[in-house]
Amino acid sequence: MVEKVVIMGAAGRDFHNFNVYFRNNPRYRVVAFTAAQIPDIEGRCYPSELAGPGYPDGIPIHLEEHLADLIREYRVDLVAFSYSDVPHLDVMHKASLVMAEGADFILIGASYTMLRAAKPVIAVCAVRTGCGKSQTTRKVCEILRSHRVRVVAVRHPMPYGDLRVQIVQRFARYADFDLHRCTIEEREEYEPLVEQGITVYAGVDYEKILREAENEADVIVWDGGNNDTPFYYPDVHIVLLDPHRPGHERLYYPGETNLRMADIAVINKVDTASAKGIETVRRNIVDLAPKAEILMAESPVIVSEPERIRQQRIVVVEDGPTLTHGEMPSGAGMIAARKYGAACIVDPKPYARGTLRETYARYPHIGPVVPAMGYSPRQIADLQETLNAVPCDLVLFATPIQLTRIVTLKHPTVRVRYEYHDHGRPTLEEALMRRLPQVFAQLGKDNPSMHSTENRSSLSQGPQASPTNQEKP
Repeated sequence: MVEKVVIMGAAGRDFHNFNVYFRNNPRYRVVAFTAAQIPDIEGRCYPSELAGPGYPDGIPIHLEEHLADLIREYRVDLVAFSYSDVPHLDVMHKASLVMAEGADFILIGASYTMLRAAKPVIAVCAVRTGCGKSQTTRKVCEILRSHRVRVVAVRHPMPYGDLRVQIVQRFARYADFDLHRCTIEEREEYEPLVEQGITVYAGVDYEKILREAENEADVIVWDGGNNDTPFYYPDVHIVLLDPHRPGHERLYYPGETNLRMADIAVINKVDTASAKGIETVRRNIVDLAPKAEILMAESPVIVSEPERIRQQRIVVVEDGPTLTHGEMPSGAGMIAARKYGAACIVDPKPYARGTLRETYARYPHIGPVVPAMGYSPRQIADLQETLNAVPCDLVLFATPIQLTRIVTLKHPTVRVRYEYHDHGRPTLEEALMRRLPQVFAQLGKDNPSMHSTENRSSLSQGPQASPTNQEKP
């Protein structure tokens, strides 16, 4: 009997799980996706061009709120939970709803959806959104390039537009962001890498993306999203932890899974966290991932003109997902405002427009800062209108992109950036060189023999069977 399936997702992991596990599996028929976390991604259809010949009409995408109705309407046998950064307790509440409606509930094991690469893969993941994956990815790329290793980053999916034209996306110049009609959230992840001279791939079909990336890289860096597990088998699995949120490494799905799989566990932000928080995180690493090598790192704020902040009325703009999914009240912008002597932080909430008012209502933990929400043109317009309405002397934005390329502001602006800094030894470079000595010793010398699949086998550490041919136990 063919089982009818609903995949619960947020426009990313859900599509990947379908592509590599369900699409060509005769045991299942996926009748619907549900959508959560990201605004305005429901009401679309996973197109037949991606779904395959078994789905000539594509697959509808509904709001997660309709899950119980979908189970009853389609007489669903199985619900596959397929998105990230969710409290363990919330996952089980969702499982309870599904099982009460008469369906099975599954979490697909990470190895069943990891694809095998022909080149070495370094994965940068985390236990929560906002731990510092982006600057760590940039640091890994910088280390590799300093050893003359060709590197390409593959970013966790963010396909929020027309899925048919987002199957494989390549970003190597600023014009590519406009070509692919990127949201603010996409630009925040891609732009700093492109600025660094790194080509970035993303999209929907990560098998096709992998084959394209392999053609121009000696090493692929998986740039993870939220606290999700990698889509490719990593030769080195780096996992970031945040001592500002000690204990969260035990409490969120699938962040705990990431930690238990880690080769290198990086305690980040030690320059601004408490000693107690750092020690709690360290103990949890030793308990959950005793074989992981522990590194310490700083995430210092970098302001080009810090003197402009002093004695000014400041409105702070922070990275959106760090505040929403990551549940942080504020971020690097607030740290910089306080560090450099702002006269006051103006609370932007009374001036919020449209969708930003809805964001504050949905995420009441957000402090007196503006989340840089920009999943749609409407949100970008509301962000611009809100910032221009706030009575202030300066807009201090801590988004990974140059926000003034996207919105037009009447107030002066100063940008806050943050980078990865080693805190003592071992350094990240030392840890990588120990784990991939062949890469640094041979590829760094432009040894063509290391570019072949045959000579890649000694670097692979994952199972040998193709994940697309595995059956769930």
